[in-house]
Amino acid sequence: MRNLWRQTRSFSPPVRLLMANQFAINLAFYMLMPYLAAHLSGGLGLAAWAVGLVLGVRNFSQQGMFLIGGTLADRYGYKGPIMAGCLLRTVGFGLLGWVDNLPALVAASAATGFAGALFNPAVRAYLAAEAGERRVDAFATFNVYYQAGMLLGPLVGLALLAADFRLVCTAAAAVFAVLTLLQWRALPARRDGATGSGTVLSQWRTVVTNRPFLLFSLAMIGSYVLTFQVYLALPLAASDALGAQGTAVTSGLFVVSAAVTIVGQLRLTGWAKRRWSAHKALVRGLAVMGLAFVPPAFTPQQATPTVIALAAAVVLLAVGGAIVYPFEMDTVVTLSGGRLVATHYGLYNTVSGLGITVGNLATGALWDFSVRHDALWPAWGALAATGLACAAALATLVRTGRLTTPQPQPATTWSA
Repeated sequence: MRNLWRQTRSFSPPVRLLMANQFAINLAFYMLMPYLAAHLSGGLGLAAWAVGLVLGVRNFSQQGMFLIGGTLADRYGYKGPIMAGCLLRTVGFGLLGWVDNLPALVAASAATGFAGALFNPAVRAYLAAEAGERRVDAFATFNVYYQAGMLLGPLVGLALLAADFRLVCTAAAAVFAVLTLLQWRALPARRDGATGSGTVLSQWRTVVTNRPFLLFSLAMIGSYVLTFQVYLALPLAASDALGAQGTAVTSGLFVVSAAVTIVGQLRLTGWAKRRWSAHKALVRGLAVMGLAFVPPAFTPQQATPTVIALAAAVVLLAVGGAIVYPFEMDTVVTLSGGRLVATHYGLYNTVSGLGITVGNLATGALWDFSVRHDALWPAWGALAATGLACAAALATLVRTGRLTTPQPQPATTWSA
């Protein structure tokens, strides 16, 4: 913790505020979202299709609107979308606890999703601009706060849920209300100085014709598909092998994943920086993420061996992801040439989101096939191959010079 505190203190006040901001965002989000489905189905008595609709609208309104959020941040500055996103989450989370009809719930869910699309690209672009040459270290530290919020959020939500689900929603909304005021009072205004003119279409054209960036985005899709398996394949494996106890094991896996990142992120980033270039760190981190699925592939479907194999998979996946994340975020900025950074992040998130959707459909179908044939190794093997294929694709792009970065543009800042 002392190392984390020293690292945090070494950054400027706006960077420190953005890190605290992200911790609180994830704390509030994960206080509520893991328990929303149970509230909708059990507390409000909605049909399963209606629950799916409410949850699906939130995901679609976030993933589908990332490009809009990034565009607004580049055109009008980063502070506005960050504040607007926090304010919109305040309203959306408040409504989720106090309305009981489907149209209002859908509107509240859409608001919470669009809120994420507003502040996510803006926060990352602001962090990159403010950190300057220390972007990799800044994103590594940022990820520790991100994971800490994910870890503590469900625990706080569970404690509040003992009283009432409305209390959970009210508390989460209150966190975002405080964040809105905090950004307004303490966060200096900042924007991309290279975005002073031109239409939105010309802005998008600049991004979608950035061939190195698009190739990198496609090569990295697999990393997001693999990361999501903490919510899909690993819980399915735990449930198949342990039955009712699988839920407890799955919760333990979430804790292990977050704990590995919180404890190891700064050490892993420093270690990788000393030994590898950014591209080598990305390739090797992706390979580790793929290898995470090898232990379950060779493990019999019995309780104890399965738990050990899944724990090993989670640790390797977290280690690989911790190596990849700061260099990945830094590479997006580098490939943007320092221009329209938030828009690049927005499109990158949208591509990743679509990749997760397609990847989950494929993983689910392959899992059903594997279960029918009483052998899970095809599913695990496909996931391992995905990570190794992404690593090979990225290595090929680097070797053939297809990730040549454009000339960076200077950024301009304005104080609030």
